[in-house]
Amino acid sequence: MSRSLEDLTALVSEVSDTYASRNDIARDDDWYLLKVQEELGELVAEYLRGTGRGRMKGADAAAVRTALEDEAADVLAMLLLFARNNGIDLDAALERKWFKYLGRSPKV
Repeated sequence: MSRSLEDLTALVSEVSDTYASRNDIARDDDWYLLKVQEELGELVAEYLRGTGRGRMKGADAAAVRTALEDEAADVLAMLLLFARNNGIDLDAALERKWFKYLGRSPKV
């Protein structure tokens, strides 16, 4: 199922709000960026495990792959929350920063 960034942000915001409420977590401006960094670190750890440069801790390749995918989802979710908290329109930023190059041939 394909969802827009706006739809994804609304869904992860709902999950984050529930998690913060249930666990009495105060989310200030710093919290969002620090969580992006934390989740990125966890993604790196799973990548290293999957590429034979980290301890397997009893996990098999399939479990490590699932963990890698889950951590990638965490990074994306936290980035969406960070952007929302900071008033960043990711759709507009992608258009401006990345998609302006579509259809253009590289200069040689």
